[in-house]
Parts: sequence; structure tokens; C-alpha cells
Amino acid sequence: MNDYLRRMQQVQSVNLRSFKQRVRHNKSRFRRFLSKLEKKQPKGFQNMQVHLEKEVWKEVDCLTCANCCKTMTPTFTAKDIKRISAHFGLSADAFKAKWLRREKSGDRDWLNKTEPCQFLDLKTNMCSIYEVRPADCAGYPHLRKNMKDYGHVYKQNLECCPATYKMVEKMMMHLDHHLTPHILQKNVFQ
Repeated sequence: MNDYLRRMQQVQSVNLRSFKQRVRHNKSRFRRFLSKLEKKQPKGFQNMQVHLEKEVWKEVDCLTCANCCKTMTPTFTAKDIKRISAHFGLSADAFKAKWLRREKSGDRDWLNKTEPCQFLDLKTNMCSIYEVRPADCAGYPHLRKNMKDYGHVYKQNLECCPATYKMVEKMMMHLDHHLTPHILQKNVFQ
């Protein structure tokens, strides 16, 4: 049996209804935890983050969910637009006119016109432009990003991404179970 099939036997399909209930129940607690991590991470945090991310991907398969593609839009950079429009044989302007809209406020970024994403196959949860997808999509859910600079992204993704939720849950459990009682009595984030 190949590694992919073995992994799929360990991965359970994402139940979005159950996931949303867990988020509602734990969101405040998780956000407080992330706020503390944004300010200061315990010693060895980056190594722990890399290790836990590997565990997360053994348990979560994006193809059983695709909630990010169903409920969010990536930001399309100029490089993304050039690459994807070339993929379709369109000019950048024609691609933007057909598929994108300008953000109304803020940075006035280029975003999808529709949600779910027009490039998502809703039957398979696969991206039809995966090889040329936006950089925002390629990096999502940004689990390896520095917590100090990307804590706000974790907080945002917590509500729509089971992998982010699982990562935060594992970080909390790891810090609770692997620190000595002496350290736990102190605020480990000070």
C-alpha cells in the first residue's frame, strides 16, 4: 500500500458543522492563547511549531474540506495575475475583468468576484488552477509563519480552517503537557 493510501486511512473527513461548533465553543480561549503568543513565544517555540505542523498534516486533508476556497478569497498580486492570465491565454486586463474585483477599501487589492472560488471544483474540492494558483493560496494556512508577525492571521484562519484550529489546539496541549509544573505556575509568556 502506498504512503498516500496509508495516510488517507488515518485522516478523517472534515465535518464542517462539527468544526464550526468546536470553533464557537473554543474561539475566545484560543484567541487569548494566540494573543499571548504574539507578544512572546516560549523557548524552542519555532521548533515545536515545525514539529506540530507535520502532525497536523497527518490528520487533516484539505481535499475533505476546502472551506477556505468556499468562504474566503485570496489576494491576487500582480505576479499572480500575470501567471494565471497567461495560463488562460488572456491579457491581465481581460483576466481581471472576467474573474476579479477591486477591494472597496484598504489596499484596494484584487480579489475573487465570487465565493466559493470560481476555480474550485465543488465535487472534488480540487483547484482547477492548482499549478498556477495565487501565492496566497499556495501559502495557506500559513502555519509556519512567525507567530509574532502572523498571530492575526492565525486568529482569522482559526474560524475557517480545520488545520489552523488543529495546530492551535496542539500548541496549547503541547505547552500544557511538556512544560514542568514549576514553569506552568508562572506565565510562560512573560
